[in-house]
Amino acid sequence: MLEEVERWLAERSWSAADRPLARLLEAKHQTGQTVSVVLPALDEEATVGAIVTAIRADLMTGEVPLVDELVVLDSGSTDRTAEVAAEAGARVVHRDSVLPRMPALPGKGEVLWRSLMVTGGDIVCFVDADLREFSATFVSGIVGPLLTDPDVQFVKAMYDRPLETGQGPAPGQGGRVTELVARPLLNLHWPQLAGFVQPLGGEYAARRSLLEQLPFPVGYGVELGLLVDALHTVGLDALAQVDVGVRKHRHQGGQALGRMAAAIYRTAQLRLARGHLIRPRLTQFDRGEHGFVPRTTAVDTEERPPMAEIPEYAERRAA
Repeated sequence: MLEEVERWLAERSWSAADRPLARLLEAKHQTGQTVSVVLPALDEEATVGAIVTAIRADLMTGEVPLVDELVVLDSGSTDRTAEVAAEAGARVVHRDSVLPRMPALPGKGEVLWRSLMVTGGDIVCFVDADLREFSATFVSGIVGPLLTDPDVQFVKAMYDRPLETGQGPAPGQGGRVTELVARPLLNLHWPQLAGFVQPLGGEYAARRSLLEQLPFPVGYGVELGLLVDALHTVGLDALAQVDVGVRKHRHQGGQALGRMAAAIYRTAQLRLARGHLIRPRLTQFDRGEHGFVPRTTAVDTEERPPMAEIPEYAERRAA
């Protein structure tokens, strides 16, 4: 297995610089493929505008029109996320307006799944909306292999992920849930995926024809779930990763990371033993006036079916 991972790393790990923008634009014209970029957003007014502006300036309205549509899928923001994104030039779609017959569930995976209903690109690129000092290379880097190599189906971004501390950034210390939960799970149960540098990263692109076949965990487990299911659907050699530099974003607190870790572990459990698990809960603790107070929450367990099974989606694609 180690030899297979090493071979995959040599053949399917690239840098964004390996595919210049001119080459990508030529490949896009030759193949006729279209590209949709989706930003799932929940209360990201501080960062979403700059991301939209950079993508539009560098990959839509300038000399390299690589991206055909840019959609911000608002997951129920209470701040000015929708207004800021629209002012910057994105098409803003509210989660609850998509497939209204199916009441929306909370979670990032829910909006990613629903985004397939309101986008049309042959290639769909997901980018988190909380990135700071954003570069459009995050988009061009991960759509590049899909535009130029017909054998590639799914591409993850890889990057340095510093942890912001009171003493400045700590290189290599971001991605705590990746190192403590996701990487051990993948190495133990899906060792073919051990070569992915950022398996939980929110920046990845895939062919619509693949995404519409995959179930989407509605919460934090979506990245792990899609990666594992893509492996089983199209095989390791259809997966790739691209180095796009450095990722800076808003870090979450320890308890939020605990909830994320539980959801990711649950997603792995479901794929290892479907149908034999009880609905899990997670108890965490806050210090109150009289000591530690337990707080119990349900772990994300819901999954949406492959979009290809949704009648409205089939009707929209046929039209």
